Amino acid sequence: MTEKENLSEQFAAINRRNPFVCHNHIEVEEVERDRALLSLTIRPESLNIFGQVHGGAIFTMADNAAGCATRTDGRTYVTQSADIHFLRNQTEGTIKAEACVRHRGRTSVLVEVSVTGEEGKLLASGTFTFFCIDKPPVAHEGGGEELKNNA
Repeated sequence: MTEKENLSEQFAAINRRNPFVCHNHIEVEEVERDRALLSLTIRPESLNIFGQVHGGAIFTMADNAAGCATRTDGRTYVTQSADIHFLRNQTEGTIKAEACVRHRGRTSVLVEVSVTGEEGKLLASGTFTFFCIDKPPVAHEGGGEELKNNA
């Protein structure tokens, strides 16, 4: 099994245990270092009152794709901020969210996400920032003591 296949299966298993992701019918397609692709097959419960995919479903899929791409370094993160631009919509078929890490710092990660519909048309574009909630790194090179986390 390749690293990409292994990461994809690992994140698919995690998402199958996430009730909110399951409720929204979001599926993991591919995951590799600093990149993730998720999909949503449009169902009646995915639609808003106008018969188009609900913006919340698009945002949820984009946030989860960004989170998967972020966590490929093995650390734990939470969404710190998000900005999404809705450009168009669709009423049926499948939509996909592709997330790519653009910057990985010591405690935060910046991710860009593109949500596309049928024929690859761009439906939404977003930028997400994640904050690492793992323990801080070692305080100094030779000491081996961890920094205290007062949070």
